[in-house]
Amino acid sequence: MIQDPCILTDVTKCIGCEECVAACKRVHDLPAEDPPPRIEPSRDGLTDTRWTTIIRLPEGANVRKHCRHCLDPACVSVCPVGALKKTPEGPVVYDKWLCIGCRYCMMACPYGIPRYEWRSPNPAVRKCTMCFEKVMAGEIEAPACVTACPEKATIFGSREELLAEAHRRIAAEPGKYIDHVWGEHEFGGSRVLYISHVDLGFLAWRDPRTLGHEALPGLTWAALRKVPYEFLGVGALMTGVWWVIDRRMRREEERRDGGEGRRAEEPPRPGAGGGKKPDDPTDGGGEER
Repeated sequence: MIQDPCILTDVTKCIGCEECVAACKRVHDLPAEDPPPRIEPSRDGLTDTRWTTIIRLPEGANVRKHCRHCLDPACVSVCPVGALKKTPEGPVVYDKWLCIGCRYCMMACPYGIPRYEWRSPNPAVRKCTMCFEKVMAGEIEAPACVTACPEKATIFGSREELLAEAHRRIAAEPGKYIDHVWGEHEFGGSRVLYISHVDLGFLAWRDPRTLGHEALPGLTWAALRKVPYEFLGVGALMTGVWWVIDRRMRREEERRDGGEGRRAEEPPRPGAGGGKKPDDPTDGGGEER
C-alpha cells in the first residue's frame, strides 16, 4: 500500500452508476442484494452489507458515502477492547473476534458510518476498510471502488498528493467548485477527501463547523478515562453484595440446622405424638383392677 493512503472524490464527476458499490460487494463477498431492513431503511443507504453508497441529492448531485478513515478516529478511541484500530499505514480496520458488541463506535463516529449486523446470531460491526487487507496482500492495487469508477470520480493516492490535486482543481475552475476540501480539517482531518459544487456538511451527524477542526478523541477521553475505575467500582460493589447475601444465607442455614438438631435431642414427652399412658383406665383394652 502506498504511504499515507487517501481517496479523493470529485462530486462533479460522479454519475451515480454505483459501480463502486458493486465492486465493494464483490471484493468483500457481500450479497449483491441487500436484505430488507430490520426496522426501516437507513437514510443514507449504508448497511452491514453495503459499505459504500450513493446519496442522490435534489440538486442532481450524486455523493458517495463511506468510512472517512479519520486521522484521529473517534471510533478507535471509544472502543474498550481494541476491536477497531488505526493501522500504521492509516486505514481504520476492525477485528470481529475482539468485539464485545457495545456499539460505542456507532455513537462516536461523527459521520454515522459503522453498521451492526442485527440479523446475525453472532453480530459484528461492519464498515469500509479501504480494502486494506486485500491491498496489503497484493490481491488488488487500489481500493475496489476506485478501480471500478468509469468516470474517475474517485482516485487513490497519498494524502499530500491528493490534497494538492484537490486545491489545484478548485483553483483552475473556481466557478465549478465550492472553495473547500471536505476532510482536510474537519474533526482533525480524514483520509477520504471531497471536492464538490454542493455543500457536503450533511455527511456529518453535526455540522462540522459547530465543532471546528478539533479531533473528537480529545473530547471522548474525558469520559473514557473513567471507565477502568467504573469497572473496578462496579466489580467491588457486586462482590460486596454477593458477600452479604451469601453470609445471610449461610447463617440462615446454620440456624435452621441447629433448630432441627435440638429437637432431635429432646426426650419424648408423655402423651406426645398420640402415645397412651400405661394402665390407662380409659383404655378399654387395659386390665381391670
